Amino acid sequence: MGAGFWSPLSNPLQLVMTMVGLTAPVMKALPGPMVLYNEPVTILCQGPPDAEAYKIYKVEGLEPREERKLLVAGKPNTFSIQEMKANWTGLYHCSYERGVWSPPSGNLDLVMTGSYDKPSLSSMSGRVVAPGDNVTLQCFSRMKFDSFILTKDGAPQFTHRQSYTVQDNGLLITFYMDSVTSTQAGTYRCYGGFNKNSSMWSHPSDPLQLMVRGPAGWSVSPQNQVRLSLAGLFLLVLVVLVAEACYSHKRSFYGLRSDPYLSVMTNTEDTRGI
Repeated sequence: MGAGFWSPLSNPLQLVMTMVGLTAPVMKALPGPMVLYNEPVTILCQGPPDAEAYKIYKVEGLEPREERKLLVAGKPNTFSIQEMKANWTGLYHCSYERGVWSPPSGNLDLVMTGSYDKPSLSSMSGRVVAPGDNVTLQCFSRMKFDSFILTKDGAPQFTHRQSYTVQDNGLLITFYMDSVTSTQAGTYRCYGGFNKNSSMWSHPSDPLQLMVRGPAGWSVSPQNQVRLSLAGLFLLVLVVLVAEACYSHKRSFYGLRSDPYLSVMTNTEDTRGI
């Protein structure tokens, strides 16, 4: 190579010193990582209370040329998106500073729903099942998506065994849930998407309420659990009030009998009546 001829500069590499003793922060999306088109979402970087500063990054591009776009640098540990759009989908991570910078959090995958027509969700096992039953849920779409996911309200995204069936008028995917328990009662939805853009999903299906019968034949669902909790709390308050009333009445009764003045008055009246 002749002197004076150099290649173009490489992409910059940022070196950050981290302390081994610091734990990585936890990254969350509120209310959740699956965000409906045009709806708001807040990204939270959760570090220790004495963290001095935070950095929140969005990963842009693909390996090996991916880049990090700095969104937050300073004391705030949140980043708010007012209206979810396709350009906000993707991976996010963060760090906090406490003397030195912590290791980065795990990646948060923010996805947008509402990009395609919604599929339909049904239960081949019925909506009320017994503990230990095997449950089969089917998600159908007229669009021939590459992939489907099943979600449960209030629970992290998870994967079930599944199988595909191509039909003339669409695609049917079957989710299998083995030996269900009361913890699997709840509201389920399914989504469809394409592998070419894994951060964009369809509208959610209409919700499907799955209930798991208890030992006595009654159904356990999130709504029933709330009702039972409220009923139990009401009974507890009622018992406390009744006990307090009985105790106050008893104290009042024995207090009257032990009062010397009232005892003298009572004896005097008894003597006059003789």
